[in-house]
This record gives sequence, structure tokens and C-alpha cells, in this order.
Amino acid sequence: MSFSLAKRWCETPLMRRVLQFKICRRKIQSYNNMTYSVLRHRWIKRLPVFSGGFKTVSTQIDKDTLDLSKFPVDRIRNFSIIAHIDHGKSTLADRLLEITGAIAKTAKNKQVLDKLQVERERGITVKAQTASLIYSHEGQQYLLNLIDTPVRDQPGHVDFSYEVSRSISACQGVLLIVDANQGIQAQTVANFYLAFEAQLAIIPVINKIDLKNADPDRVEAQIEKVFDIPREECIRISAKLGTNVEAVLQAVVNRVPRPVASIDDPFKALVFDSNFDHYRGVVANIAVLGGRVRKGDRIVSAHLGKSYEVNELGLLRPDEHPTQKLFAGQVGYMIAGMKDVKEAQIGDTLYLQDHPVEALPGFKPAKAMVFAGMYPMDQSDYAGLRSAIERLTLNDSSVTVQRDSSMALGAGWRLGFLGLLHMEVFNQRLEQEYNASVIVTAPTVPYKAVLSSAKLIKEHGREEITIVNPAQFPDRSVVSEYLEPMVLGTILAPDSYTSKIMSLCLTRRGIQKNMVYIDEQRVMMKYLFPLNEIVVDFYDLLKSLSSGYASFDYENAGYQAADLIKMNILLNGQPVEELITIVHRGRAYSAGKAMCERLKDSIPRQMFEVAVQAAIGSKVIARETIKAFRKNVLAKCYGGDITRKMKLLKKQAEGKKKMRRIGNVEVPKDAFINVLKRKDK
Repeated sequence: MSFSLAKRWCETPLMRRVLQFKICRRKIQSYNNMTYSVLRHRWIKRLPVFSGGFKTVSTQIDKDTLDLSKFPVDRIRNFSIIAHIDHGKSTLADRLLEITGAIAKTAKNKQVLDKLQVERERGITVKAQTASLIYSHEGQQYLLNLIDTPVRDQPGHVDFSYEVSRSISACQGVLLIVDANQGIQAQTVANFYLAFEAQLAIIPVINKIDLKNADPDRVEAQIEKVFDIPREECIRISAKLGTNVEAVLQAVVNRVPRPVASIDDPFKALVFDSNFDHYRGVVANIAVLGGRVRKGDRIVSAHLGKSYEVNELGLLRPDEHPTQKLFAGQVGYMIAGMKDVKEAQIGDTLYLQDHPVEALPGFKPAKAMVFAGMYPMDQSDYAGLRSAIERLTLNDSSVTVQRDSSMALGAGWRLGFLGLLHMEVFNQRLEQEYNASVIVTAPTVPYKAVLSSAKLIKEHGREEITIVNPAQFPDRSVVSEYLEPMVLGTILAPDSYTSKIMSLCLTRRGIQKNMVYIDEQRVMMKYLFPLNEIVVDFYDLLKSLSSGYASFDYENAGYQAADLIKMNILLNGQPVEELITIVHRGRAYSAGKAMCERLKDSIPRQMFEVAVQAAIGSKVIARETIKAFRKNVLAKCYGGDITRKMKLLKKQAEGKKKMRRIGNVEVPKDAFINVLKRKDK
């Protein structure tokens, strides 16, 4: 009886509606210690009908709530770790986080600060990460801010040198990691001089002393000779095993100076990195160089002059930990309602609306040094690729985007990058994060031309113009001189490969500037190169010649006058815009011949003969011929008069001539990819 009553009661309209609801538990991502209950109708997938109250989840951070005011400036240290690829930068960062209790000690702690898939695969840092560490030393607690700078694994350090220098400007010291087995490499030298020019305290750390072939004495001698740092200052560690890592933290406290900042000054902060969150807007990483800032303050960007309200402040430990205030000398993150990463430019100065201050020196926008066309594999994917590029550029304001179109490849974009490595990382992120398939044309560098025509000077508004697209290269008759970008390259290699490397550098128009032996077996060479000569495959050839032992890095060295010409590729007399290249006059013939040979192998045969030509102006400098498919019209002639055979051959030739005149040669997409790969013989 009671069962039937209960069943009848549950079938009433009121109870039927009540039973359609269910309770869901949700966690707020931006607040690690908060959860809430949501009452939802079973048909409603997204919108909550009723929300319950917040409930605190107990965590270690919540128990030890940080009072940032107890860390005066003299107990704050801001430092970064710089190193060559595979010298143990990420491993050391993991050990420092474990020792200071920022993360739990587990076997899964590998590359904790490298969040992106491309970072873990390449062993590089694409986005700078920050971790605030609390370390007890001699009875006092210190706040150590580790700023992970975007230093790269292969030539391309210059791609991000401005970004790195601004990150370093938020620090007062650096840990320079050197492998006890490999010794000093090219990026080690570049990183040292970047920190040295910023007048930072440099602590040399020799890592991987646990390896069988480790020779820390030899590495100490190299550091003393190349960097003039006494060997007594070097710290020998094994980041993998945790050997002597505690000494690194003690050295940071004792050797790195305190930040030059005062809590009594007006608020001033440096933006040294930013990223875009689709729900909260721009998250800016800032270093407070004076005063204090609290949630709700009105701040102003010195670069744009726009004002914002501070919505959220906090430390990165390495996950976000919101706080109410940030004080002088501290490093943290800020969310202030910025809608675009271009509003949080790297190197910008932030100050309170009521207390304007002088902007920090050295702000300048990043300049693109390598340009490439990017097109979808299939034009039906255009809308999807456009959305992917827009979303990716939200987190990378240094990429310039310009719409472009091609007769062969269809609609696409011309993108500007800081360097070749930057381009590769961008392309890899498109494929991995957005599953996009793209065709990337051969990278080109920005040339400059000094105009001599008064009409063109008036049209452009200046005498010197920058040429990004080779198709827009001006004619010699209206230009007084052309300028090409130069770089200063540093090569470190075993001395047994010196002659091969010098030959390679000479073929790439390199000018030797210096050559020094850093020990009995390794030599350091400095060359001045045109950027165009090394931007495609120089590094691969260098590695191949030296059996993988050589390392290479480069830095910008301005522009230099050069004898440049525009080379067209003609198919049956018709120019192909996508294959126009800018070459040095001395290399025009070899470059043209090589491209014609590759085109001959890549373009399929037609029913008519195809002439592939490389031309400078109206002068053809190289030619290859793709033979036509030919029917044997003499097969039915078993003898007889020769005039009959000549008549048939003449008729066939006239038909081929007419076909060639009205026929079009279509260059397949695979041919573009094959042709644009440079091969030195």
C-alpha cells in the first residue's frame, strides 16, 4: 500500500518537475581553492538554474596564505636561467621548485614550466614563465622570483633577443648553465653577453657532473678564458640527481643584488610578458619597480595612454595565486580588462592614473626579419585557417599578418616573423593546436632600397623604402642603391672541422671577423653574413659538415649596400610570381640554373614542349626544356619516299606549335615545395 502511494506521489506534476533537476559540482579554474554547486534541469546543458554557495577546498597554499608585505625589497631576488639546448635548464628549474616546496616531489616533474607541446618536443621555451619561490636562509624567508626567459635551442636566439632582453631587465642576476660534458656552446656565448650588457650578476653553474665523460675542470677553464669569470665562482651540480642544487639557491641569495626599487616611490611596473585568456582577456606579467598596486586601482599604459582598472593581481607559484596587493621589487601577474595582447606590449610601463611617472627607456616594437607566404592545402580550409591564425596571433603580437593571393596557391596570407625559428614554431603550433595543413613559401628577408626618382620619393613619402615581397622589388633605374640585412654569426666547433666550415662560410658570402681557440680542441669563429644566405639551410649544412658537433648563433648587424637583382622564372615565356627571388648578382647564374633544374624534375610533362627559363630583366641566364609527349607518326610508314615521312613530321610539329601557343602550364603545389628547398651541391 505504502509503495503504491509513494509511486502515485512521484507521478504528480510537481514532483515530476523536481525530479528533472540534478546537482552538479564545479571548480573555478581561476581560484584553485573554490568549488560551487549547480542545480540544473536535465534538458539544460549549459545554463545553471540555481547556484549554491562557495565552498573552500583545503590546500597547502590556503593554509599558508602569503602576506607579501612581509617581504621587503632587501629580501627579494629576481633571477633567470639561461643555457644552451639540453644543458639542463628545465631540469634545474624543476629541482628549485621542489626544494622550495612550490611543487610536490614526484617522478612526473619534468619540464614543469614548459606548458606547450612544441616546447616539450623541441626542448625550447616559447613563452616566458614565472615562478615565485619562498626560501628560508639563515633564519629569514626570501622571495625568489624565477623568470624563465624565451631562449632558443638553435640559431634563432636573435629572433627573440629583444623579448629576452626585456625579460632579463626584470632580473638582477642570471644562472648561466653549462654542460660538464659539452662545454661552452654558441648560445652560451650569446646568452652571456646579453646578461653582461644588462650588467647583471652572472652565476656560472656546471651541470651534469654525474655523467661518465664529464670534465668540469676543462669547462671551468673555458669559462675563465672566454668569460673572464674566476673558476672559484663556478658551482658544480647534477640537476637530475639534485646534487648540490641547494648551493645554487644560496648563491642566488648571496650573489644576486636586491631589486633597485622603493615602496615609497609612486607605482611603476614593467610588462615583460603577456598572454591572452579567452575568458579573462590579457594576462600581463609585470615586475613592480616602485610603490605598490592593489586590486581596484586605475592604471595607465605609458605606450598607449589608455587607462584600465585592475581586476586581479597575484603571484605565479607556478600556478596563479591571487593576492590583494603587489609591492616594490615583486614579480607577478595582472588582469586589467585589456582585450588585445598589443595593449600589453613587452617593455611597456604601467603607472597609477593619479601619479604619472617617466616611462622606462628602451621601448620599441618588435621588427619582423623573415617573411613567408602561408596558404591552405585546400581552399575549402581557408576559413578554418584564418580563424586559427587569428587565435594564435592573439598570444603572439610580434607576428605581422597581411592578406595575399596567388594564381597557383589561391588566397592566403603574408606573415612576418622575428626569425626562421619563430616561423617554424608558429607553423608547428598551427598543426598541433589547430590541426591545420598549410603550404609555407620560401622565407624572404626585408631588403631596403634608396630611391633616386623624385616622383617615387613623393609617392612613398620617404627616400628609403623596405621591400617585403620580391614581386614589388623596384627596378634599378629608379634606385640609387640596394641594402640587405646583415648578421654577425658565431660558430663553435672542434678544430678538425675548421677548413670545411670556412669553405661553407665563403660560399655564403661570409666575411671572417675573428677566430679564437677556447681550449686545445675547440675553436670559436665569428663571421659577417648576409641574412638571406643563412636563413634557409645554413644550420643544417653546418651540422652535417661537422658531424653534429658545431653550434651556431647570430645577431643582427644592420644593413649593408649590395648588388642585388630580381630574378624571374618563366614558363613558356610567362613569369610565375610565386617563384620570383632576389639574388646577389654574383650568384644569379648558379641560383637560376639550380631552380630551373628542380622545376624540370617537378613539373609534369605536357603534350607540348615547355621552356623553363631564369631571366634577369629581358636577359635569359638559364634554361631547361621539358620534352613533350610525342606520338610516333612514322609507325605506319614501312618504306617509300622520304617526302611522305617529312610531310607527317611537319604536320605534327605545326600541331605542337599551335598547342604550345594556346596551352597553359599549371605548376602543381608539390612542385613549389620541391623548388623552394635549397640544395647546395
